[in-house]
Amino acid sequence: MKLLKFSISSGLIIMFGTASFSQELRKPASLNDTVQLEDVFVTAQKREELSQKIPLSLSVISARKVQDLRLWNSSELTAVVPGLFANNSGDERNVISIRGITTTSYDPAVAVYVDGVNQFSLDTYIPQLSDVERIEVLRGPQGTLYGRNAMGGVINIITKQPGNTPNGFAELSIGNNGLQRYAAGIRTPIVKDKLYFGASGVYNKRDGYYTNTFDNSSFDRQAALTGNYFLKYIPIENWGITMNLKHQNNRNNGAFPMVNGLEEAFENPYKLNQDAVGKMVDNTLNASLTVNHSSPRYFDFISQTAWQSNQRIYDSPIDGDFSPLDAVTIINDYGNKWNKVKVFTQEFRFSTPSKSFSPVKWVGGAYLFHQSNPVKQATHFGKDAEMIGAPMANFATINTTTATNKGYALFGQISYDITTRFSIIGGLRYDHESKDLEVKGEFQPDGEEAMVTQPDTSARASFKAFSPKLGIQFSMAEDNILFANYSRGFRTGGLTQLSSDPSQPPLYPYKPEYSNSFELGTKNMFFNDKLRLNLTAFYAKITDAQVPTLVLPDAITITRNTGELVSKGFELEMNTRPFRGFEMDYSFGYTHARYESLKLSQYGNETDLEGKRQVFTPDITSMLALQYRLPLTANKEWQLTLRGEWIYLGQQYFDLANQIRQAPYQKLNARVGVSGKYLGLFFWARNLTDRKFIAYAYDFGAIHLGEPEIYGVTVSVKF
Repeated sequence: MKLLKFSISSGLIIMFGTASFSQELRKPASLNDTVQLEDVFVTAQKREELSQKIPLSLSVISARKVQDLRLWNSSELTAVVPGLFANNSGDERNVISIRGITTTSYDPAVAVYVDGVNQFSLDTYIPQLSDVERIEVLRGPQGTLYGRNAMGGVINIITKQPGNTPNGFAELSIGNNGLQRYAAGIRTPIVKDKLYFGASGVYNKRDGYYTNTFDNSSFDRQAALTGNYFLKYIPIENWGITMNLKHQNNRNNGAFPMVNGLEEAFENPYKLNQDAVGKMVDNTLNASLTVNHSSPRYFDFISQTAWQSNQRIYDSPIDGDFSPLDAVTIINDYGNKWNKVKVFTQEFRFSTPSKSFSPVKWVGGAYLFHQSNPVKQATHFGKDAEMIGAPMANFATINTTTATNKGYALFGQISYDITTRFSIIGGLRYDHESKDLEVKGEFQPDGEEAMVTQPDTSARASFKAFSPKLGIQFSMAEDNILFANYSRGFRTGGLTQLSSDPSQPPLYPYKPEYSNSFELGTKNMFFNDKLRLNLTAFYAKITDAQVPTLVLPDAITITRNTGELVSKGFELEMNTRPFRGFEMDYSFGYTHARYESLKLSQYGNETDLEGKRQVFTPDITSMLALQYRLPLTANKEWQLTLRGEWIYLGQQYFDLANQIRQAPYQKLNARVGVSGKYLGLFFWARNLTDRKFIAYAYDFGAIHLGEPEIYGVTVSVKF
């Protein structure tokens, strides 16, 4: 087996002993020189291991695959990874679902890590993908090593790091709908073997896909600037220090491009009629400091300190009724103090030395966090408010919520090779978390002073959870393993916000959500490493399911423990290079996620939804990619690449009552171009048939359609 091998330890990539970085892949001189599939070292279990040897469901997307797939945003992982669905309502906050475990609040169900740092909530993560080394997607609960809110799985994104060899890139993409994307990066030593610097950035903009017929203007015009900066220092042998800063500054003129009603959305696609065109200003900052020590005799050690912040405001009010009526608008621009999330995290981790040959391998550590989230938002009822049932017109209700969350965790996992063929795995994590919430409600007629309707009131709730894991692995042959795992996942509890629904009182605690998950899988390499075939079957039962209820017109989600969900299915991943230059990738996932019990209460009414399907969960995800590289020169330096992708998503629902249904649909993508050692020119197209489909919907019937046909050209330079 030929390996693409590199050494990674939580974002700090060092080959100790020589004090030099080994981030670059040791790969064949040309991709056409071999038909064997690569296996890579990953850090999915927070230590270096070959991906095909890890006894869990894991998808790995290498840097080359990221380029081939033209992945620019984490939402584009849909169907690339079996059982994964991701999309958003137009605000770039991706709701991610894996195996029917989906995000239903600002506490995600799928954890996202970037360079080892937990992107703590939907507020603070950056979905833009740039200069990526690889993406690891772990399917199923990963609470033992990754903690809270990893019930559905983990998306682990690792970006490219600087080393002793100076290198860089620049890339320009232009497409329809006013698409422009500029990306560049550089990685270089400042002092060889001692100090290194790396930086990359992306600026992207586009016109809106929607037209606002209210004033015949482009709606949802977006522009964003994203940056990623590294400074690495090797003070002495076996020690390393990494400072990293990431940011994304997003501007969206016409956030939430949505239409009321399925029929209207599809009869007049990409057209809406809103009197208020809110401009969203969304600024995210992530910073981290990593200290890394490797001891060949004792243990490896990592300390990672991280700081995240996000402020998201609307320069002008957002249309809350998605219509031309002056009925409801949402206002949240109350200055720098409000609507600014701040998160501090700290992790200490110890593990078996990376070069250890011991049959016992272990990892353990501690994690703590502190989150501050002050929110102030007004719902304004305009002159037409009585037309939608409001008791009067021209007034606002103002809700102020100040939330503080803090917690800690202790975790450990150990594996033991009983024989050369049989291994067992055990792990346990203890989480403790407390939440403080203070709410205040006000009523303000236009032009008058605000009157307090809900005095300052506060409450506290605390939660704790044990997340065990047990697993076995049997090696049938060198390149064929069989594994079985049990794991328990948990999503933290919380306190309800203040809303206008009297049946949903504020400061009501809801419990954590738990899952018991079982999986049986096999990983195989056949035909002299020309075919990789991985299969997994899974079963998960979620108790105390956290079910969201959207309260209008506040646009606030209230959460209750009111359901029990069962999700089961199977997944397949196949990669093959049957002959030189040709490659085929196929992924398939089947998910049957249904509520065994589900009762909702809203505005005094109770609805029994037993037997309904889970939201944001296609029952089938399928992707077939065919790619052929044809050498254009005798030395094979220049190549012609032809690529086609077929994506199929099965039936899915966007509301718990299963009334908003997206029928099965398929999309076609294509990419063709020439590339050499330093230059590349590619033409590409996505959704070639211009298929109209629901990307996101609110349970009251507001629909956002997915991207139409997009095509363009990309020119790249490497140095």
